[in-house]
Amino acid sequence: MNVQFKKGVLELCVLVLLDQQDRYGYELVQKISNQISISEGSVYPLLRRLTKEGYFTTYLKESTEGPSRKYYQLTNTGRIYLHKLLQEWKDFTYGVNELIKEGVKDD
Repeated sequence: MNVQFKKGVLELCVLVLLDQQDRYGYELVQKISNQISISEGSVYPLLRRLTKEGYFTTYLKESTEGPSRKYYQLTNTGRIYLHKLLQEWKDFTYGVNELIKEGVKDD
């Protein structure tokens, strides 16, 4: 998949997954990687930025498989931002799909 496409939707994917439940970084990478091919290194800078912007809070939780894990939790501000992005995504994809319908001839 085009790298620019992925960069554009990665933020939305992370927000959607954290709206479902709190998750740690590697768990987010794995969940997204099941659907979209991404590098692990692309998620952590995004998590730091979104946390700094107030969309997430973090907490440590003990793990039975090693050191404590840093979990990310969506804040109310993050939830509002998520719904704004979802509407923008719906508007954007609708417009692109309409253009594709007009321009691509099915053979």
